[in-house]
Amino acid sequence: MSTRLYDLIIVGGGASGFFCAINYSERFLNSKVLILEASNKLLSKVRISGGGRCNVTNKCSDPKEFIKNYPRGEKELLGPLSRFGSNETVRWFEDHGIPIMAESDGRMFPVSNTSESIIECFLKLCKDHSIQISCSNRVIGFNRKENKWIVNCTQQDYFSRNLVICSGSDGRIWDCLEELGHTIISPVASLFTFNVSLKSLKELSGISVNSTICTVKNTNLRSEGPVLITHWGLSGPAILKLSAWGARILESMSYEFEICINWLGKDQRTITELIQEHFKTSGNKQLYNVPMNNIPSRLWKFLCQRAQINPEMSISNMSKDLIVDLAQTISNDIYNIAGKSTFKDEFVTAGGIHLKEINFKTFESKICPNLFLAGEVLDIDGITGGFNFQAAWTGAWIISQSIDS
Repeated sequence: MSTRLYDLIIVGGGASGFFCAINYSERFLNSKVLILEASNKLLSKVRISGGGRCNVTNKCSDPKEFIKNYPRGEKELLGPLSRFGSNETVRWFEDHGIPIMAESDGRMFPVSNTSESIIECFLKLCKDHSIQISCSNRVIGFNRKENKWIVNCTQQDYFSRNLVICSGSDGRIWDCLEELGHTIISPVASLFTFNVSLKSLKELSGISVNSTICTVKNTNLRSEGPVLITHWGLSGPAILKLSAWGARILESMSYEFEICINWLGKDQRTITELIQEHFKTSGNKQLYNVPMNNIPSRLWKFLCQRAQINPEMSISNMSKDLIVDLAQTISNDIYNIAGKSTFKDEFVTAGGIHLKEINFKTFESKICPNLFLAGEVLDIDGITGGFNFQAAWTGAWIISQSIDS
């Protein structure tokens, strides 16, 4: 059994764990810090984020606007993001040799365009600050005795003045926290795509439409933005936002529901008028040859068929009633959803430690002194676009500034 007393032990070798360890060690240069990781892989989510590019944050700099991207944790994150938000994140990475660039949709990536630069930076800083990392070392339990934490692991036991939990949605760690008196909000999937059984839609895989409005029938769930048709159904920002905001509602429906897509994001009357105006200059062309602006030609032909209109019909034969039918289909296109799929490899869960049990000035537990929590272990999750990583950086940084030596 180890008798060494650490200043700080961090459970979880992910983004928030490393960020906390590094920032704490930069404050206290001779501190003794240990990161415990159950697997043999470090920073795995960092590695796959953004298709291997690492979407570190979002360029939105106003905390009041930034928090609108968190289905859970919006109110609690306002203060923390005012202290360490996206501007501070970009500055931190650039100060540590990782220049950051913004894309048109607000996502921010390292200029290197690879997550490996982030990983290499973190590992180098750990080496520079003598931060110990123990892989394949699962935490079995932890408890506080005589003003220090005893952490029981598969390899040995460790002792620390302070304990930080950054283990994500690890059920075993949640059980340990529950034994200490914490309330666990049961986990459900967030950020997932929708499975559609309709073969003719899936044959349009790869088509994307930018300005849609999506709603889930018999709920108040609504989102706007791009929709991507895939070989299993529907994805894209509008769908992912629905999955995040509706995580618990859709889970209660067993992921079987109806979704309505408005492909042009305008009301039916306006779409009718737009079609009529569009057709004025189309002469006697066949319908499938004159797609509406913003609707790709293959989807246009598909929607004509959905409206039970022959795409080979001449524009001159399109009656007012047929135009209304087409506008109705474009504005109110309904599909049966039968299940979900994980969004790429970036699995996010809603659930975790109840937020009322955390002091968000320090991210310390209100139940156990010198116990701090950050990342997905908390019932906080954001939509896609760099918001989940930002919550991780913010919580980890505040913890690193809150713990004494």
